[in-house]
Amino acid sequence: MMNQYNNALETLREKGYRLTPQRVMVLSAMTKRPGHLDVSEISQAVYKQYPYIDVATVYRTLQLLKRLHLVTELDVGGAARYELIDVEHHHHMVCNECDNAFDFSPSYLNEFRNTLMSEFGFEPDLEHFAIGGKCAGCADKGAGPPG
Repeated sequence: MMNQYNNALETLREKGYRLTPQRVMVLSAMTKRPGHLDVSEISQAVYKQYPYIDVATVYRTLQLLKRLHLVTELDVGGAARYELIDVEHHHHMVCNECDNAFDFSPSYLNEFRNTLMSEFGFEPDLEHFAIGGKCAGCADKGAGPPG
């Protein structure tokens, strides 16, 4: 996670953005609590260090980081969640029942991309891709005993 944090700080500098305390604290909070966090969770973590920050500042910071491809935004159960990324392509499977999100390799989308390009001449934007469905744990719960 520290590599992602350092890469994010460096990208901000390279793109001409100031390393404001708020930006640094949001990145730091996301580094300390890896995974898919909502704005409230990030705000609470930052608030512990700096009680003068408001949720709007955290949200604006997250939107900037998203535009710079430093965080990914994922809709989980109707709520936006954010995660630091250190790779250009970041993909998720989201369970429609328990709202858990799972990462998966971009290699799984290569054949899909190639099919869309060859059959339709369409180049998909799969930089950050999420697919809904049912995770193995929820599928096992719903299977019940054999009939």
